[in-house]
Order: sequence, then C-alpha cells, then structure tokens
Amino acid sequence: MLTLTLNEPNSLSVGDTAPPRSESLKSNEVLVRVRHVGLCGTDIHAIHGNQPFFSYPRILGHELGVTVEAIGAGVTSLKLGDTCCVEPYLSSPGDRAFARGKTNCSQSTRCLGVHVDGGMREYIVLPAEKLHRSEILNTSKLALVEPLCIGHHAVERAALIGDEVVAVVGLGPIGLGALQFAKLSGAKVIGVDICPKRIAKALELFPSLDVLQVDPEQGVLEQWSDLGIENPEVVIECTGSKPSMETSILLPGFGGRIVFVGIYNGELTFSNPDFHKRELSIISSRNATARNFKSVIELIENGSVDVGPWITHRCSAEEFPDQFSDWVAPGSEILKGVIEFS
Repeated sequence: MLTLTLNEPNSLSVGDTAPPRSESLKSNEVLVRVRHVGLCGTDIHAIHGNQPFFSYPRILGHELGVTVEAIGAGVTSLKLGDTCCVEPYLSSPGDRAFARGKTNCSQSTRCLGVHVDGGMREYIVLPAEKLHRSEILNTSKLALVEPLCIGHHAVERAALIGDEVVAVVGLGPIGLGALQFAKLSGAKVIGVDICPKRIAKALELFPSLDVLQVDPEQGVLEQWSDLGIENPEVVIECTGSKPSMETSILLPGFGGRIVFVGIYNGELTFSNPDFHKRELSIISSRNATARNFKSVIELIENGSVDVGPWITHRCSAEEFPDQFSDWVAPGSEILKGVIEFS
C-alpha cells in the first residue's frame, strides 16, 4: 500500500508497505481505508525536526477522514462503507485519568502520527471506539474534525458561561477553531495576533470579529486598552510561543483564567505577585475527548460550523513530498492543507 514515511527531518518519502490483513482483526478492531489526511502543525514541526516527544522514522498523520473496509468480531457500532473521522488518541486503563474519561491525557495516551505510526497510508487498523461516523459529511470534511476538536476542547476547558470577554491569541487553525466555538457560546471574542495576514483571514471567516494586531515592540496592555474593551476574563493561548505565552499572562483581568493550548518545549516565567493578586487560573488543554468529536460533527452537520473555507491547499499523497515546501513557504497563506489517498 502507498505509505508516506518521515525517515528523518526534511526527508519524507513515498513507499510501498504491506497492508494490514482483515482476517487478523481483533474483536474490537476495524480496518479503514484512509481517504483524506489534514496537515497539522505537529506534522510540520516533525518534518522540520523540532517536534517534542517525537522519534524517527514515523508515518505521520492524525487528522483523518476514512471509510470502513472490514470489521472485527463483536463490533456493532459501525458497518462497512461508513465514513468516519478518527479520534487519534490511543489510551488504555491503568490510571485515575482514564477511569474518569480523560482518555485525551491519561498516562498511557499516545497520539497517532506522533508517538506511534499514523494515517498517511492507504489502510490502517484502529479500535472501533476511536471512529466517529457521519452519514452526511464526506471524508475531506471529516479530516478537519480533529483539529476543530482541539479548539472545542479548549473552550470546554475554559468553562464559558457566555457573558465573558474572551481573547483568543494566535489565529492559526487551532486558534480559529477555538474562536469559532467561543463565539458560539455567546461570549464577546477578540482575535489577537501579530500577523496581518492571519488577522485578515480571521476577518474573512468572521467579518464582525473584533481583532487586535499586536505590535511586539509595544506593551500588550496598552494596545488592549486602545480597544476600549475591558480586560478579558478568559485568554485562550494557541501560539506555543514563549514570548506570546508569557505576555498572555498579563492580559486577564482580576479573577481571570488562561487556557494554554499551544505547547512550548521549555520553561515559562511570570511575576508571581502580579499573578497571585489577580487570583488567576492557568489551565492546560491537551487533545480532545470523544464528547468533543460528537459535538463538532453535529455542529458541522447542522450548519453551525462551515469547514469549506478552511481547506486552502490540496494534493495527492504522491505529490505531497514535493508540494510540502510550497505549502509552508512564507506567503503561501495556508490555513489547512488536505492530502488525498485515492
């Protein structure tokens, strides 16, 4: 079967590997045909050689739209031909987090395409409970469910009640997803970024959005004050940038909270007295849960979320190694690239 393998940083190859055998399926397993794979920031960092918790060689890919090809004994939740997205976080019983349903962040949690080989191949065997089907959405749109779930889970972690001022910092795909779901809560949402092109894309998707284009040479609090809006009660930080994450701690008002979605591979520092006097809460948000997948699929199906404008780049699996550099080159204006396995 056609397989894309990242052998080492900046060495992505197209090869032929043995397909899994349907007769070898265990009772809880399903063989799926991979149709579409979304390119994630995690994949980009891995290709460039700066992704934490990563080893080579690795088959990338965890944003998947698939069809069911074979079903193991005892699987009743799926049928042949079902179109599904994939919840790519594999975990097993053994700790309190798993027992409480935190399969996204249990001690055993491993992500497809990061800790274990992922879906940039024609066929893959997965646990049946990790497949979420839709009778409406095609596999191209289903490949976008997982990245949207990251933002959905972040908003869930923020525990919005709908009357807050929310700043979403970093308007890449994850930030735009968080922004989308924060808006659906009824909160007043402000998109924050230093990049004018990302600000423009956010306004294209959400024309009535309030935005702040940050000048890194000026103080963020002064620039926020110029908006004439009270300091946010909630900050959802999606950059993974040390300067941005440390600066974002300055933004919340008294009693506020910060949700860190992006990951910085190092230490963050901030003023404890300033943090403490505002009684701030810092919350991390990792991956997503089955509940998020079900909610996001429903929101796309009922038209509350339109993923059509998100896909800005497409290519076949065979073309991807040659296309990748153009996709991530400065000025490419990629929002979400989708790779097709036909």
